[in-house]
Amino acid sequence: MNATPDHPLPCLGYGLGLRVDHYEALLERPGNVEWLEIVSENYMVPGGRPLAWLERFRQRFPLVMHGVSLSIGSTDPLDDGYLARLWALAHWVEPAWISDHLCWTGVQGVNLHDLMPLPYTEEALAHVVERVGRVQDVLGRRILLENVSSYISFADAQLTEWQFLAAVAERADCLILLDINNIHVSAHNHGFSPLAYLDGIPAARVQQFHLAGHEQGGQLLIDTHDAPIVDDVWQLYLEAVRRFGRVSTMIERDGHIPPLAELMAELDYARQLALPLLQDAA
Repeated sequence: MNATPDHPLPCLGYGLGLRVDHYEALLERPGNVEWLEIVSENYMVPGGRPLAWLERFRQRFPLVMHGVSLSIGSTDPLDDGYLARLWALAHWVEPAWISDHLCWTGVQGVNLHDLMPLPYTEEALAHVVERVGRVQDVLGRRILLENVSSYISFADAQLTEWQFLAAVAERADCLILLDINNIHVSAHNHGFSPLAYLDGIPAARVQQFHLAGHEQGGQLLIDTHDAPIVDDVWQLYLEAVRRFGRVSTMIERDGHIPPLAELMAELDYARQLALPLLQDAA
C-alpha cells in the first residue's frame, strides 16, 4: 500500500531483522516479535530454500523489505534489471514498505560492498531527488531512505547531513528510515549534536527506526551491527520517541548473532522505554 497524507503507512510495532540463525525459532516461538524486516537481495532469486522459508514467514508476520544495493546516490545509471527484480519480489511479498540507504555503493559497475556517504551539496541533492522519483515510479510506491553512518566528510558540503536527508524526503516525496545508532555513530565521529539532527528531521516523513550496536575503533565509532545496543543509543532512542511519537521500531543484528531470546529482551526494553512517553502523548 502506498502512503498519502490521508492514508499514512501503518505502525507495525516492534520487530527484528530476519536472519537465517533465527528461522526455526521465530516460527516456533515468535514471542514479542510483531513484524520482520528482510534484506531484499537475499530473496531476489528464482526459487529454492530462501523463498520457501520466506513464504512461511510471509504467512505469519507483516514484512518490510530493506535493500543494500539501490545505490541511489551513484553517478552510474540506475540498474533497471535490479529494479525489475525488486518490483517482482515486492509484488509477491506485498511488504508494508520498501527501504534502502541514502548513499552510493559503487561506480563504473564496481560494487564496493559498503554504504558510502554523499557530498551534501545542492548538485548531489538534485541528482538524488531525480533518481528517487524514477525508482518510486517503477515500484509504484514511496520508498524509505535510511541515514548511513560515516567516517569522513566532504570539504565542499553546503548542507548538514540532516538538512540533506530532510530535503531529499521533501523534494522527492519519499519517507525516512531513521537509524538511531547511525546518528549516534556519525555525531561522535564528526562532532555534531545528535539532538540537532533529530530536530532537523520532518516528523511526518519518519516511518521506521533502526536500533543496533557498534564498536569503538580508535577515536572513531564503527557501525558493525554485531553488538548489543549501548546506553547512549537507548537515550537517543528516547529522544526520538519524544520527537516523532509512535514509529515502527526494529533491532538489527548482522554479526555475532545471539540466541533469539537475547534480541527479544532488547525488543522488550525498547517497548518499556517508549511506553511511558507514548502514553503521556496519547
